[in-house]
Parts: sequence; C-alpha cells; structure tokens
Amino acid sequence: MNYSRFLTAASAARKPSALRVLTAILNRAPESLISLAPGSPNPSTFPFKTATFTIEDGKTIHFGEKMMKRALQYSESAGIPELLSWLTRLQIKLHNPPTVHYPSSQGKMEICVTCGSQEGLSKVFEMLINPGDNILLSEPIYSGTIQALCPLGCNIITVASDENGIIPESLKEILSKWEPEDSKNPKKKTPKFLYTVPNGSNPTGMSLKGDRKKDIYELARKYDFLIVEDDPYYFLQINKPRVPTFLSMDVDGRVIRADSFSKILSSGLRVGFLTGPKPLIERVILHMQVSTMHTSTFTQLLISQLLHQWGEEGFLAHVDRVADFYRKQRDASLAAAEKWLSGLAEWHIPTASMFLWIKVKGISDMKQLIEEKALKKEVLFAPGNVFYIDSSAPSPYIRASFSLASPEQMDVAFQRLAQLIKEHL
Repeated sequence: MNYSRFLTAASAARKPSALRVLTAILNRAPESLISLAPGSPNPSTFPFKTATFTIEDGKTIHFGEKMMKRALQYSESAGIPELLSWLTRLQIKLHNPPTVHYPSSQGKMEICVTCGSQEGLSKVFEMLINPGDNILLSEPIYSGTIQALCPLGCNIITVASDENGIIPESLKEILSKWEPEDSKNPKKKTPKFLYTVPNGSNPTGMSLKGDRKKDIYELARKYDFLIVEDDPYYFLQINKPRVPTFLSMDVDGRVIRADSFSKILSSGLRVGFLTGPKPLIERVILHMQVSTMHTSTFTQLLISQLLHQWGEEGFLAHVDRVADFYRKQRDASLAAAEKWLSGLAEWHIPTASMFLWIKVKGISDMKQLIEEKALKKEVLFAPGNVFYIDSSAPSPYIRASFSLASPEQMDVAFQRLAQLIKEHL
C-alpha cells in the first residue's frame, strides 16, 4: 500500500511533539528515575484523593491515592499501555486481522484510543480529505458524519443501498467511470475511501451482509481506495454469529475501523478506539498530540480496570446481555408499530442498533409535522431529512429510537404518531 497518496498535506507535515514523546518515555520509566523534564502539574495539589465504583455484579473498582494521582495526570496520546494491550487482544480474538503479523511498513495493525469514536473519525477524515476529493458513502447517514465531512470540501458520491446495506452492483457502476490504474494519477480523482456503518446503521438499523462485504472489499482492492469501517453497533447485533468485519478480511491494510464503548459501557466516558494500518494510525496520533493530547486518563483507567476484572469472556457476556436488552426493546417497538401504524407506514426489521426507520405513506415530508405538531401531541421523533446530505429535500421518513422508552411508552408514542398522521391526511 502506498499510504502517502491518501494523506493531506497537513497530515503528511505533522511531526511528533517532543514533549508528548517525553510523556510516553516517563510513563514507562522506573520509579528510581529523577526527571525535571515534564511540565506536568503536581498531583498533590489535586483535590480528588480516592474513588470507589460499584459495578453491576456488586464487585468494586477502587482507585487508591497512587492510582488516583495517575488517573488525574497526563498520559500517552495513543492510550494507556494496559488498555491498548487489552484492546489488541480483543481485536485479534474477534476479527483476527491478517495485518496483525505484517511489518509496520506494510500496514501492520495498530490501535489508538480516542475521545469516543467520533474524535477518531473526525481526525481520519481530516487526515485523508483534500478539497475536491471524491469519497463514497450511502444515504441516509448519521447527521454527525455529514457535518464532519461537508466542511472539508469533499465531493460525496452516494452509493445505493437497501435493507441489506450497500449494493455492490451500485458501487461497481460508480467505479466503472474510472480505470483501476487511474488511482496512480492524482488528476483522475479516484475515490479515496468508502465510509460505511456496517451494523445497525444510524438511522436505518440495517446491516451489511457478509457476502456483500467481500464484493466491496475486492472493489476496494481493484480501485485502490480505503474503507472506513465505523462500527459502534457491532456488539448490538441481534443474530449470532456476528457478521465478519471488513477488518477481518483486510489483507492489504486498507481498512480503518472505529469502535466505541459508548453503546455498551458508557456514552459519557467518551472512550473509543481506532484500529488500522500503523502508518495511518500514527498520523491520527500526531494530530491528537496537538489537539486533545489524549483521551481522559481517568476514564481509560476506569474502563481498563473493569475489562481486566471481567476478562474477555466476562466482557463478551456483558455485551451479550446488552444486545439482548436491545432485542427486547426492538421487539416492543415493532409490536407497537404493527399495532398502530399498519397501513399508515412501512419499515424493515432492524438487525442491530437502537432505531426503527419508518416511511410514512401519503406524506412527502415529515419535517414540519414532527417539528410543529408532534410536540403538541407530546411525542417526538427525528425527521428523516436530517440524515441526508441535502437536508432541505423533503423526506417521508422518521427515525424512532427505542433505546430509552419503556414498552408502554413506545405503545403510547406510536398511538400518538398514528393520530398525528391521520389528522394530517
């Protein structure tokens, strides 16, 4: 892989921060070392001394004074070592990427911890996109992704999708405008990457089938583009076994994968992680060195302590319980939709995530109805137009999230929605 052709000038120009490198050295140094190098504040001046957390099985995680001093201090930009090593083992267990054994120069697998997957994705986009670059994705798509991409001035080419995700034939037709060798000519502007949320895509809840992933990956190899695999709902897949990931089939080192703890441990702790070829992950880390510096040491240590206490099997048992919870929530939302919206709307059964994507019949645009009249009925949904690049275009869709409401509340919510639709019609 020639990674240099994918990088923006700004990303290629990034150099390691000397002081950030010192931090990494000091965090691995023996306690006998006397260092006057860092500009770190003295933790004895911090007001927080100890903390104890009770987890769901009744066991506790305790931060004594020594651990608390570390938790409140600066740490390495890539992530604390014990969390990185645990995550590396997890990725190998779940995905077994072919790139694990590659030399670094050929795209060996690397991981860094980010402030939620959103920070990682934003930095990946800024690493790769020059104004005028072509990128590929399918609509509808999470509005935060649109807001991260559009200011960068890229040309977004939309690929058709259905209830089984991106349609490879549509992608192939788009790519046929170029010849495979055009990727070596910057003037040809071949697409730099495909962005996809392969499991439980927000807002549709749909997932990309494994056979389609294989076809898409082969197209990526043929036309030499990267795949940004944003997979925050990976562990919320309802069916087992889980669908193989792009990372698991990445023989070239062309996949950058974003994972998140937000949906399975805590959204407020803001911890996610990127997995991808070392030359690209290093560029992200260099960007972190001069922006966020690092993900909160405190939240990294808290999650690391929990994961080490659980072990891999304990963690996987936990995420299975989370997936089962959302399966029950999904089934309750489907039952309420069937009860109240039959004949008024249509939807597909989501296979992961937290969302039901509903197309209302006979109404071309739900935005005004939701924003102006739904509140009067004391019910609220996300209007579909916000999940499209052209958010001003009318959309008959709405997104219903079943993550927080009880089954009883969902029943009432869909009843009120049905009343709203009927009155409008």
